[in-house]
Amino acid sequence: MASGKLEFQKNLNIRNKKASFEYHFIDKYIAGIVLTGSEIKSIRLGKVNLQDAYCTFLNGELFVKEMHISPYVMAREIYHEPKRDRKLLLSKRELKKLENKNKDKGLTIIPIRIFLNDRGLAKLEIALAKGKKLYDKRVDIKEKDLKREMDRLKF
Repeated sequence: MASGKLEFQKNLNIRNKKASFEYHFIDKYIAGIVLTGSEIKSIRLGKVNLQDAYCTFLNGELFVKEMHISPYVMAREIYHEPKRDRKLLLSKRELKKLENKNKDKGLTIIPIRIFLNDRGLAKLEIALAKGKKLYDKRVDIKEKDLKREMDRLKF
């Protein structure tokens, strides 16, 4: 990196680690994202935050909100807005199915991870999810601790 160029990641896989702790996943989908040039370059640098992101329907189209993509440092004068709403690309059948299920009480659509496919396109894995109760979270923590103990005893 002596020339001052930024290095892009070839195998990008950014996860929303908090999502599996907060929600039960019912269905998972992989969606394309409508991005600008500086946004995809920032994603390839790994400058994405999915922590507070969620998906919502507007006029029959699915949008991801509150997904933070940092501005690209090497861009010209025009920077993108870091938390703008970004359209997700799914088939009509998947959109209709998600919209019908999303109307149920207690269900939400959240992004789980963002990754680059083999062609270099950014994809967003989303899940139809139901929020966990406090006792469910305690059970998950207990299971994780037991698994860690078992792994430790094996070695």
